[in-house]
Amino acid sequence: MNRTTESAPAASPAGLTRGQVMVTFGGLLLAMLLASLDQTIVATALPTIVGELGGLDQLSWVVTAYLLAATVSMALWGRISDLYGRKRLFQAAIVIFLAGSALSGVAQSIGELIGFRALQGLGAGGLMTLAMAIVADIIAPRERGRYQGYIQMVFVLASVAGPLLGGLFVDHLSWRWVFYVNLPIGAVALAVISTTLHLPAGADGQRRIDYLGAALLGAGLTCVLLLTTWGGQQYAWDSAEIVGLGAAAVVLLLGFVAQERRTPEPILPLRLFSEPVFNVVSLVLLLATCAFFAVIVFIPLFLQAVTGASATGSGLLLLPLLLAATTSTAVSGRLISRTGRYKVFPVAGLALMAVGLFLLSRMDAATSRATASAFLIVFGLGFGMVSQVLTLAIQNAVERRDLGIATASANLFRALGGSVGVAVFGAIFTSRLELWLPRELPAAAERIDAQTLQASPETLASLPAGVQEGVAHAVAHSLETVFLVAAPIAALGLLVVLLLKEVPLRGPGGPASAKQDQRAGPAAGADRKPTTNASPAAAGATREAEQ
Repeated sequence: MNRTTESAPAASPAGLTRGQVMVTFGGLLLAMLLASLDQTIVATALPTIVGELGGLDQLSWVVTAYLLAATVSMALWGRISDLYGRKRLFQAAIVIFLAGSALSGVAQSIGELIGFRALQGLGAGGLMTLAMAIVADIIAPRERGRYQGYIQMVFVLASVAGPLLGGLFVDHLSWRWVFYVNLPIGAVALAVISTTLHLPAGADGQRRIDYLGAALLGAGLTCVLLLTTWGGQQYAWDSAEIVGLGAAAVVLLLGFVAQERRTPEPILPLRLFSEPVFNVVSLVLLLATCAFFAVIVFIPLFLQAVTGASATGSGLLLLPLLLAATTSTAVSGRLISRTGRYKVFPVAGLALMAVGLFLLSRMDAATSRATASAFLIVFGLGFGMVSQVLTLAIQNAVERRDLGIATASANLFRALGGSVGVAVFGAIFTSRLELWLPRELPAAAERIDAQTLQASPETLASLPAGVQEGVAHAVAHSLETVFLVAAPIAALGLLVVLLLKEVPLRGPGGPASAKQDQRAGPAAGADRKPTTNASPAAAGATREAEQ
């Protein structure tokens, strides 16, 4: 008998060996790459898409439909996976995403493309949520820190490669390849997950899904997202449309809370809000992501409009930020695995984010790209210690039966933070630019507005030198205010995260503490994964024993 195999401890709560964990984790990374890449690769191709399919007035819906479908479906994916198991649901999410990608690639009208993008977004909501929940299933919290750097690297790769690949496909192949490229990546991810991932099945249809709660939550979030997307852009903030959306959001979300109180199987269990870690992490993720979007959206504009970088060059100039974030995520993850302590990292990270945003607010038309890169490194080092660490904290704190919905909630608050950030900072930038452009532009210069600058900053190169200089100064002044507002948001996140209770990290053996076991009650044992690599027969026996 192989003594090493017999005595080696289980490498994961699901009973997978170290090799199985690594192969499965690779498949999960591919799925995360699919979901994150599609948010960056399509933007480059939008002008070409409109040129071929028409529908300029519907252009924003190509992005909005995807975002809406992904965001509003996250909670449903997470809760269903808690009730019925994650493997088959994750496979379904990949298939839905790939079907949406293939159909988007063959779309013959802008209306078809919008509908297929919504289908793609529906799958994407499951990809990210379930991938991160499965990571929590197969890797114990104490060991999970070692893998955080790889997850952050996926987001870096998507942020850098997306615009570059989009431009490459548009210039040398066809815009349709921004969707077709998902097919081989998704096929590999599906094959890896299908053959290597072994998790026990769920409740075999014995529980009911709260479809009314899901509908109320989805409709309420849709109103919130449309409000933040349209407010100040398509409609004035005090218009009937925006006020109506706000009122509808309040009514729908209050109805959702009432439904969750009375249903036996809520889509978002309100008991989660009795967990202080859940509340603190959710709020901090919203604030941190909101502050992050001030940088990720407006720094490329600064680099192009103020320093004269090209569109491709501005993307590459974001590399210091993204690499700094990856490095700090990897280092903090390894220290967490070694020490079991994690609270210090988001505290330090949010402090660095606030400092980085303040430094960015000091930039002007004379700031060099090297100086901007140094400020971005400070901000990136901070952000890398926040997002993934807080996801780990929330997964470690909740009962195992709520792991999927807790992960989905973390992603949901991130998405809401991004949406709110784009809306708030976009409104600030627009109002400040309207103030500064008349002051900085020559009297005879043609009219330039915030929407023109954000949509196509490269057009500045065709303007007279005096106009370009005036625009550069106006943009720099306007972004100073954007970053000055974002810095206190990061600082508020720092104050909130100081309230975070540090729950000891679980190892492969079980819950974080006796208190958590007691709070989970009988359900905790029912949801605990087997400690052997389950064959189909063993999985069936496990389900029978659990029932």
